[in-house]
Formats: sequence, structure tokens, C-alpha cells
Amino acid sequence: MQRRVVVTGIGVLSPLGSNLKQAWKNIIAGRCGITKLDEPEYASLPCRVAGFVTENGKKINLLDHFSKSELRSMAPATSFALLSAKEALEDANLLQADEDIKLRTGVAVGMGMIDLQEVCNTYESLQKGYHHVSPFFVPRILPNMAAGQISIKYGFRGPNHSVSTACATGAHSIGDSFRFIRNGDADVMVCGGAESCISPLAIAGFGRLRALSTSFNDHPEKASRPFDKLRDGFVMGEGSAIIVLEELIHAQKRNSHIYAEVLGYGLSGDASHLTSPRADGTGAYSAMERAIKDANIDVSDVTYVNAHATSTPIGDIIETKAIKNLFNNNMQGRAISSTKGAHGHLLGAAGNLEAVFAIKAVEEGILPPTINLENIEDEEVNFVAKVSQKWNSERRIALKNAFGFGGTNACLCIAQFIR
Repeated sequence: MQRRVVVTGIGVLSPLGSNLKQAWKNIIAGRCGITKLDEPEYASLPCRVAGFVTENGKKINLLDHFSKSELRSMAPATSFALLSAKEALEDANLLQADEDIKLRTGVAVGMGMIDLQEVCNTYESLQKGYHHVSPFFVPRILPNMAAGQISIKYGFRGPNHSVSTACATGAHSIGDSFRFIRNGDADVMVCGGAESCISPLAIAGFGRLRALSTSFNDHPEKASRPFDKLRDGFVMGEGSAIIVLEELIHAQKRNSHIYAEVLGYGLSGDASHLTSPRADGTGAYSAMERAIKDANIDVSDVTYVNAHATSTPIGDIIETKAIKNLFNNNMQGRAISSTKGAHGHLLGAAGNLEAVFAIKAVEEGILPPTINLENIEDEEVNFVAKVSQKWNSERRIALKNAFGFGGTNACLCIAQFIR
């Protein structure tokens, strides 16, 4: 018998709110957290919209949560991860775990990109002299430091792991953690991703790739529009989502609340292009097919796909093709949605934040909507356009897709927990 893996804790920091309850409420209500970049340094850039982490209705101030000395030693993304980890661990009743549990608890948290603004600022400091370079510069830009900081803060001595696979980072972190538990390397894993990358340089870089939306600068809430005919690129977002995965018997002994069960995990490579997926969708198809095989279920058991769909003209249509091929073009009784219209694309924290929404959908039987979907390209598909829908299935089973530059693909199979 394989060890079963369940979700027992969730923490969220996002453009839709600074905790799980707030973010989920805003998602199913169809609200949007994307705003305009009004600062002068963005004025000359073609994209001037983004999704910042909000708290109590305004942009988060990290000094409300950390001292100045603490913030000097870590990147903003690391602080995001620590805040969402605290919520997840409190949710799972693991903030005060005993030593035996700590020994078997691991951390797997990744980032898609380092803090580019930190690199620019430090280079300017170096021009003034060697001693102007902060001794914390290297720890602030290492992608594994979120995992390290969480492990150190809570004394977790299981696997200490960090993934950096571009926009698939968060999903790979959850999938790898799922395997660590299933294979017996840990009983509990604190996993996910964090990203804080909104800066003029990052916006300019993705803009030069022609990856960002530029047509809705005066209407930021309309800029991210997965599957819509008018989509013209993604909107950059920031934040973190942390999930506590736990071996089932271990969770039951602690009388933990169980949100959902992770059944399977699939990975693939496009082996095709630096930024574009394979035109035939076989990379995405392979990841989904492998997740279903790993879950030991039939493809017909899956009735919802939480898509990667970033609101790019090419990517969304290719993913739709791959999903339809997976189901042999039988989309009756099935749904696909993308929540990126609401919060933008969190890059390395996208797959994990959206996995949270898939987990909540599985638990509550509510499909999160694809907002801004006003002109549907493929009428054969239920994209859960604009408003949430009830999810009626004998057992609710979802796939969560995440794809990254370089052709890296991940898919998680998440199911309603049945004892």
C-alpha cells in the first residue's frame, strides 16, 4: 500500500488578500486585484499594470510584520514565504510541533526569479566601494533561502529542498513534496513558492519578450483575460502560497482538518523552444497523462482542470488543445478555468497559489471563475466564464497545470478526500 498524502494546512499572500479566507472569498466572487503602475519609473514602459500583495485593502507594508534588521537579511519574496508559512502551519496546528514531528517535517519552497532590483541596487553600491556591498547580498538573492528561513525558524529537519523551474516552480515544489512523503522521506512537508519580482527591469525584460499585456493600461482590472479573444499577454503578480502536506495516518492521529488528497504528479519537457510550448500541445498532454497514471485513476474520473492559462495568445490555445486531446474531445460534464484574470501571473508562485484554489474547489464543490472572459474562442468548452459554478461530481477530482519557460511542465492531481 502506498502512503496517502493529504493537505492539512494552507497559507496565502496574494493580490486578492493576505490570508486564505480573504483570497478564496475574492476569487469565487470574481474580484480582481490587478492595479495600475503609476510610478514615474514605469511611465516609458509599454506595460503599466501589475498585481501587488494587498493587506486590509492596500499594498502590504512588510515593516508591519518584520523589523528593519530582519528585512535587511532577506528578500521580499522570502518574507512573503515566511508570512504564508506561518498561516499554513497555524492552520495545520504545527506551529508548536514536538521534536519527533520536526525531525520528519521538511520544507520545499522555491522562487522563479531572484530579486532583480536587489542586484541593480547592489551594483550601484559597489561603485561607491567594496564596503558598501551588504553582507546579506548573496543570501538575499539565493532562490533556496525561503526554504532555509522557514526550516530554521521552525526547526524542521526533514528534506530541505528548493525548486526553480520558472513558472512551474510552485507546482513542482508541491509535487516533489508529495513524492517525499509517499516515498517515506518525510511525514510532513511545508511546500510552495514565493515571488516578489515587480520592478521596472522585470517589466521591461518580459516586455521585450512581448509576453506582457499592453492594451489595458487604463483598465488594469481587464488586462489579464485567459482564453478571451482579446488577450494580449500576461500581467505580472507577486505573493506566496504555502501548503502543508501530510501522510494520511499521521494527519488522522493529530485529528487534522483535511482539505483534499493529492493523488498524483506528472512532469514533462517540451524540448522545443525557450519560451513557447510545443504547438501540438504534447508537452502539456504528457504531464497531465502522467499525473493521471501516477494517481492510478481513469481520465474519465477528472471533471475539472485548473489551467496554467496565462492570457497569452499562443499559450492558452495550445493548453486548451492539449486538454481536449486528453479527454478525446469529450468535454461534456467537464470544466476548465484559470484564476490569473483575478491575480495575474505570479511566475514561480503561480502553480502553488492556483493549486490552493483547486484544493478549495475540490473541498467546497465550487469552481473558481475565469474573469474577463467575454469573447470565448472555443464554445465546446465550459471555461467557467465570469462567475463561479457549482461542481457536481460523484468524487471531485481536478488537475492543476503549471508550465514554465524552457519547456518545463508539471501537473498535480488533486481529489476530494474520502476516508
